[in-house]
Formats: sequence, C-alpha cells, structure tokens
Amino acid sequence: MNSNTDLSRRRLLRLMGATPMLPLGAGGVAALMAGCGGGSDNDTPTKTAPVQAATLTSVTFGSMTVPTQADATMAKTSVGSTMTANFSDSSKIDFKLSYQPFFITGDMVPSGSGGTILAGGYYDINNKPIIDATVPGKERQFFSDSPDGTSLLTVPNANVAGVKGNTVFAVVQFEYTTWAQDGKTDMYGRLPSPIAVLTLDQDKVTGKLSLVKYHNVDTSSVNGLWITCGASLSPWGTHLSSEEYEPNAYLAATDAQFKAFSKNLYGDETIANPYNYGHLPEITVNPDGTASIKKHYCMGRISHELVQVMPDNRTVIMGDDATNSGYFAFVADKEKDLSSGTLYVAKVGAGFSLDPAGSPAPLTWIKLGSATSAEIRSLAASLKPTDIMDVKTTDPADATYTKVAANGRIEWLKIKPGMEKAAAFLETHRYASLVGASMGFTKMEGTTVNIKDKIAYSALQNCQSSMVAGNSLNVPGNGISIPKQLVAGAVMALNLKGGQKDTAGNAINSEWMPADTKALLVGEDLAAADALGNTANPNKIANPDNLKFSEKMRTLFIGEDSSQHVTSMLWAYNVDTKQLSRILAVPAGGESTGLHAVDDVNGWTYIMSNFQHAGDWGSIHAGVKGMLDPLIKANYKDKFGAAVGYLTGDMVQMKLATA
Repeated sequence: MNSNTDLSRRRLLRLMGATPMLPLGAGGVAALMAGCGGGSDNDTPTKTAPVQAATLTSVTFGSMTVPTQADATMAKTSVGSTMTANFSDSSKIDFKLSYQPFFITGDMVPSGSGGTILAGGYYDINNKPIIDATVPGKERQFFSDSPDGTSLLTVPNANVAGVKGNTVFAVVQFEYTTWAQDGKTDMYGRLPSPIAVLTLDQDKVTGKLSLVKYHNVDTSSVNGLWITCGASLSPWGTHLSSEEYEPNAYLAATDAQFKAFSKNLYGDETIANPYNYGHLPEITVNPDGTASIKKHYCMGRISHELVQVMPDNRTVIMGDDATNSGYFAFVADKEKDLSSGTLYVAKVGAGFSLDPAGSPAPLTWIKLGSATSAEIRSLAASLKPTDIMDVKTTDPADATYTKVAANGRIEWLKIKPGMEKAAAFLETHRYASLVGASMGFTKMEGTTVNIKDKIAYSALQNCQSSMVAGNSLNVPGNGISIPKQLVAGAVMALNLKGGQKDTAGNAINSEWMPADTKALLVGEDLAAADALGNTANPNKIANPDNLKFSEKMRTLFIGEDSSQHVTSMLWAYNVDTKQLSRILAVPAGGESTGLHAVDDVNGWTYIMSNFQHAGDWGSIHAGVKGMLDPLIKANYKDKFGAAVGYLTGDMVQMKLATA
C-alpha cells in the first residue's frame, strides 16, 4: 500500500473504536491486521502524517442486485451487499455482509443441561411436547417454520455454563407453523406459539455469536400465546412480544381454528378463553438464561404486530395488523411499567395521502379508557362477549345500534349498560369504531422510532380495501381515503410532539405522541408482471412489514412480507441521504422477519434477521417454482424449517483519502 492508502494498526483500532462494527467472519481481524502491517499497538505509520482524531460521519449500504432469473441463490438467504463506515477525515472501512444462522428450526440444539432440545418446538399448557401424528409411524413433535420477533439483549451478572466470552441473550418467538407433516393439514393458529431464550457466547475479539443454550419459556401462567408476530426490545431490556389477529370472541365457540388451538394447548376444545389472547406479552430474561413472562391486558385487545416504547419509558406506539385497523397509543402511569395506563386511538384529519411530497395529515386522539392489567384480566375471566355488547351482522333496523366497519366486515353494535371499559379493552377494534376513530388502515405492521428527529415510522403492508374510497369497508369521513389501491404498501412517518390534548380537551401526559402522518416510502404496483414474476417494482419496497431504526447508523431497516416480490427483501434506508439499498433476500416464497437493529452490544453492532415459510408459493412464483421448490426442500427440511440468525461481515477495504 502507498502512503495515501495505508492504515496503521493504531490508526485502524482508533477508527474501529468509533465505528459500528459488525461481527467479523473467520479470519477477518487477522487479515485486516496483516494488511495494516501487524505489529504491536505502539506501531506508528512510517509514511503518513500523525494520526488525527476522526469521527464517524455516516454509514452507507451498497445495494445487492435484484434477481432477474431463477437460480440457486433464491433457494436460500442471500446477501450481496456492503456496509461502509465513513469518517470525518474521508477515511472509510468497508464490510462485506453475509448471513450467519444460529439454527434452522427442527434442529436439535443445546438445552444447557447436557442434553438437546428441538428448536422451534411446540409445548402444551403442561410443557409437554405437542405431537404431529398426521403421518402414521412418523410421529414427531411439531416445530415452527415461522420464527418471527427477535430481541438481542444483555442482563447484569449473567452466568450461564459454557460461555467463554461475553454472555448475550436473544429472545425469539415463533409465530405459527404452516402445515402438519402430511402437507395437507392447515396448522395456522392451531398451536400455542412457543417463545425461547437463546444464550449466546459473544467472542470478545470478533463479536461472533455462538449458541450455548436454548430455553423454552413456560407460558402456562399467561394461558399460552396466540400467533406471536413482530417484537421489540423495551428501553429497560425486556422483550415485548405480540398476539396478532385477536380471536373473534363471538365466534370462538364454533370456530375450527380456535377450537383446535384450545385442544392442542389444553387437551380440550372448550377451555381456551378468547379474551385471554390479543394482548401484549412481556418477557424478562434471567441471568441464568431462563425467563419469566406476563401479559398486559390494559394495552388494548387488537392485532398487536410490533410495538415501540418511546424514550420516556411510558409512551407506546402500536402496530395493528388488521383490516379496518387504526393508530393506537398507550401511556403508562409509571416509567418502565406497562401494567397500568391510558389507551388512545387516533382520528385522522384532512389531507391523508400516499404522496411522499404531500403535506402531513393531522392526528387527534380519542381516549378509550384507563385501566390496570389486573382489572381487565379479571373482566376477561368473568365476562362473556354478549355481556359486553350486542353484535349483529345484518341490519337490525333498530336505531339503538350503530353501523361500523370492524375487523374487515360490516357490523351493527350496541354496548350493554356500564360495559364501556370492558368494551374498550376487550373489544377494542369494535369500540374504537363505535366512538368514531379512524379505523380504515389495512395491515399496519411494524412501528419504530427515530429518537433524534422525534419521528416514528409505521408500515402499511397493503393500502387497499378499507383505505380505498368507494370500497364497502371504507368509512366516509374517517380521514383515510385514497383514490385507488396500492397493493405494494407504504412506510409512513409520524412527527412526535408533547403538549397534546385528547378530543375531550384533556391533556395527554406524554411528550411523544404522534401529531401527524405522511408517506415516507411507497411501493409501486406494476401493470403487468416482469420477466421474473414480480408484480411490484423490484427497485422499490413492496409490502413492508418489520421496521427497525438504528440511531447510530441513521438507517431505517425494512423487512418485506411480499406477495409481489418473488423474493422478499430486507432494505436499508438512510434518512439523511435518502438512499434505499437492498441488503438481504430471503428464500423465494418466504417472509423477512425477526428484524432487530442493535447499535452496541459490548462494542459490536448487530442486524438480526430471520425468515418464515420458504417456498410458500403464490401466483407470482409460477416461473420459478419448478426449479426452486426441490432446492428449498433440500435446504430447509422439506420446507418445514426456517432460519434464525444475523448479518455478519468481513472488513474488505480500508481507504484513506489523499491529504
């Protein structure tokens, strides 16, 4: 190297100390040091100016190419991108990114007690394995093909046998399994969702994470878990889970899905109470790699997808993954305690659009009620749906009923006397529609926050049906009305402010409430599929789902659950430069899940990423299915397995600009 490109070991170490450092692949550090001349920490450059302090100015991602024809890389997680750390003196460090799984579900992994345990395995209320007996003679424990929300965290005084470096934990939840092993029996929502704590050994030199212990969390105290989807890490270090698509309490007694769920969980189709599901579970990891769990019943019984706690440790912005969904917020009474507080839902003002160049539409907030988790859990145990409100699916021709669009259908509602609180917290979608909230969004998925700019981001996987003017589910005057559908969806930006009042004129005790909403990024539906089969522009997002923001990298990460891209992508969007880059592709037919951007764990940066249901074919896959299906079956346990892991990297280039 000449004098303008050489980086001494000391120089490099100083840059590394100011840089988001991805865990390095094998040999990455050694190769880097060799390239810098090796030697001791006291080595100094012989042909360069004295080392000056340099600060990190930005992180950029080089985009991987989009597939144009079917090939073997589409049958696995593929990464063809780079991450570049840029410094104030024009120097930079490049990282070539790659994917490192901890396991494929269905693997036998260390239990921490000298034995092994099935990764993603299902358990009943007594923590006994649930057995798939659909193929006689091949009975086996059910395991998930759909890992989802993941949190990476540390715990003070952690002590787990087998860890040689730093002890790091990951909490991973498993949303569902698609099929029984006969390939015919639909298992979606019919099994209680497992959740696990992974004890990880963090190499102190490279940052690499190795699985040491897998612990299945006992969820019996919270009546098991229902369809756990996205997740986030609270500011106080707990894993905030989700229960998506709350079961319809009025239909549960005859609903085949819910009856099967109850049978698999309790051994009896009639025991599970639908009002125990659709809440927000919180998992606290113990120093020994076990965990405790509780559910917060006071945060609304909605289609919890992914919540985000604001820096005040009290305000929670919530995704609501449903048709006729809304913006919900919860303000806790005490910091770091979600067991009591006030629930709000938004009204959208004039001007809502999907035009990123448009003006924001204002938001105002309706107070739905204040409660403790304990009192709502007590109501859930003591009330039947018909105790709370009458629900009709045909017009009763009675003026005491109110027509609403709720949960993707038209209903007529009447609350029973004195049941407003029960309705607000146990029939939240219906009650919010009844009191005039803007319940017109479709599939509002992940939510995250940019603390520096005081902006929240939320994903609309699709913008259709209830969002479209003239649709039977669209409510005129609710503020959410677009002229035509955008199936590819959008990411919205919401400015966060204090000093707001609810619609009754009462002060909202938060400095972090959304004040407006506008489109940040939108997909683009294609008039006709391209040569590969994409029905949305492959150079733009399509069907955004998981969202996470990195403060240090100033980057919004976006994971797709796409029915329009042949391969769902993980994107990186720099909010300052506006650069949008593809950084990872999951196997075709799969969904990008488990996204978690962690700025600093013992000096290392991690981007967690999983996938779900590889090879779940739709019409867009007609041209690739024949080639890819046997490859995906070979890679992922006949399509019953899925990966849980993270992005890693190798330092491949160091450059110092000419002085």
